[in-house]
Amino acid sequence: MSSDIAISIENISKRYRLGVMGTGTLRDDLSRLWAKMRGREDPTLKIGQENILNDQQIDQKYMWALQNVSFDVHKGEILGIIGKNGAGKSTLLKLLSKVTSPTYGQIKLKGRIASLLEVGTGFHPELTGRENVFLNGAILGMTKAEIKSKFNEIVEFSGIGKYIDTPVKRYSSGMYVRLAFAVAAHLEPEILVVDEVLAVGDVDFQKKALGKMDEVSKKEGRTILFVSHNMTAIQTLCTRAVLLRNGKVVETGKVDNIVHSYLKNETNKKLNVIWSDNEAPGNDFFSLTAARIIAENCDDVITVETPICIEFEFISHIAGNKINLSLHLLNAYGEKIFNVLTPSIELGKGKYYSKCHIPANFLNDGFYTVELMFVKDVSKSLLYIKDVLAFEVNDITRQGLWVSKWEGAVRPKFDFTITDTNT
Repeated sequence: MSSDIAISIENISKRYRLGVMGTGTLRDDLSRLWAKMRGREDPTLKIGQENILNDQQIDQKYMWALQNVSFDVHKGEILGIIGKNGAGKSTLLKLLSKVTSPTYGQIKLKGRIASLLEVGTGFHPELTGRENVFLNGAILGMTKAEIKSKFNEIVEFSGIGKYIDTPVKRYSSGMYVRLAFAVAAHLEPEILVVDEVLAVGDVDFQKKALGKMDEVSKKEGRTILFVSHNMTAIQTLCTRAVLLRNGKVVETGKVDNIVHSYLKNETNKKLNVIWSDNEAPGNDFFSLTAARIIAENCDDVITVETPICIEFEFISHIAGNKINLSLHLLNAYGEKIFNVLTPSIELGKGKYYSKCHIPANFLNDGFYTVELMFVKDVSKSLLYIKDVLAFEVNDITRQGLWVSKWEGAVRPKFDFTITDTNT
């Protein structure tokens, strides 16, 4: 392990058993173990219950949260760890924080490590905020004098000075996070591990916390591992990232490349759908044969600055009716962002094509679904198809430390200026 490496992770694997870990009593656990060693049936089984003591069945009771994970983290680096839910991110941080131990492999650390993995990490609920600051400092190996010298700074940063002598069991989750992060950031651990827990805090505190992490890394040379689903925060803070999928390292490298790979391949998108004649959604009036999202001037990673074209191909089975297409765009909560209509057109029998352009700098970042309605005489619905397409708009071009979601259903880029009238 070279001198500029703060963390070395070598072939780490972690296996968990699914379901109940034991019988509930030490005597029965020992009886089960003794029976297994002798090749006998599990003596704790109830009548009709299957014996699970053979190796093949036991293997089916386990799952690998991590498998053969290896990478190094340099001193003073802020490393982002990204991946879908269940990819193994939190398990990896728990291994680094020694909350649990690996099944195989080893982790080498240089320096003290502080972790912020969940609300109230390391706090005793019956102790006051003041007492927990000193308790956490002692756990990190700080002397009482060192903690006292940082105490006022910690309280000021947390913003909960009024409640510092109140038992933390009465704190809200946001207050927990404020104090826990303030302790972890100010008591000078060489390595700081931060999970998505910061999302619990309000917008102002998130901005403050991210600024502090940037400061302690660049000015004080501390190493930070940062797990987040907020790609703007990852890109703002980190210079390098690790992408996990199903407990394995898929890719490591420059943060922009890893974020791009994650957004392109890991999100649940439905950008291009083609149906056969037998499977096409429809009825006696119309059939939808194809639908697609085209991200103009990019390769399927849609950002807030990407113009979008939504295209449809359909077959009309009737003639002589004036028809509109009605496109509905819904957000992740099922709320309708807008509804846009085509002009009325009298259709004959046959194939038709339709498209809708959404300009750049209009949609906010988030996940969207598209619904399509065929409307007769701008009044009567002849066909309504839900979940036709799904796509995600990402905000990865913003600069500065404002990394929380931009407020509002849409975020148009209007002309909005300031004029100096002092001269």
